Amino acid sequence: MLMPKRVKRRRVHRGRMKGVATKGNTVTYGEYGLMAEECAWIDSKQIEAARIAMTRSIKRGGNVYIKIFPHKPVTKKPAEVRMGSGKGAPEYWVAVVKPGRVMFEISGVSEEKAKEALKLASYKLPIKCKFVVKGHEQKKDGDE
Repeated sequence: MLMPKRVKRRRVHRGRMKGVATKGNTVTYGEYGLMAEECAWIDSKQIEAARIAMTRSIKRGGNVYIKIFPHKPVTKKPAEVRMGSGKGAPEYWVAVVKPGRVMFEISGVSEEKAKEALKLASYKLPIKCKFVVKGHEQKKDGDE
């Protein structure tokens, strides 16, 4: 599973997921990408499951790039514990994903294979995604 080696603060606020992605919204490393259409927390298990689905689909041909990393800890208190006495311990790590974020990229394979691999990866994720080609990303509201 992906997680930071070390962090400054183990317990962070939940935050808000409003707006569209301003960083990581273009295909940079590969030729084809998987772009998020909704906002969500993608946890490290889901990222790993999507990666495995893609690499199995392309059968070790081409490269897979993961462009999201789970930096945010999500805490949870144990079952049947009374209220109060502080925040719980970190349970798992998530990546905050906003609409327009390119999460995965593939290069070195045909468009049909890339489309199939990224479709399989999108089944492992809890949000709607779309297939994008390098240089053909759609402009967001307000961009001219």
